[in-house]
Amino acid sequence: MIIATAPYIAGYRVSETKGQVFGLVVRSRGLGGNLVAGLRSIVGGEIHEYTSLLEDTRRQAIDRMVQNAALVGANAVISMRFDSSELAGTMSEIVAYGTAVVLVADAAAMPPTVPPPAPGAPPVE
Repeated sequence: MIIATAPYIAGYRVSETKGQVFGLVVRSRGLGGNLVAGLRSIVGGEIHEYTSLLEDTRRQAIDRMVQNAALVGANAVISMRFDSSELAGTMSEIVAYGTAVVLVADAAAMPPTVPPPAPGAPPVE
């Protein structure tokens, strides 16, 4: 499954739009993790416990979005984005969302391998 934040994929064209898909995950650190993170926040710097939690949660949200895209018959998700929020002060919600599409290879959509010369410039050989 191709996933991109861009609204198009070089070398492909959208043959069918399946619609919006998303993957949602709500997570909370356990009491122990919150205590360790709270102590780290006193001295400052990166709080590895939360970084790890949010990275894992984003991956899981993407996985769920991909499953939903496959269910509607898509082979790609374009214009993918993340959104996040805090719930009840102790939980994080992460949503991955985008447009599920069917892509087909398109030679006409292939980007040129050499950029064209600027107007008035001599040709590059």
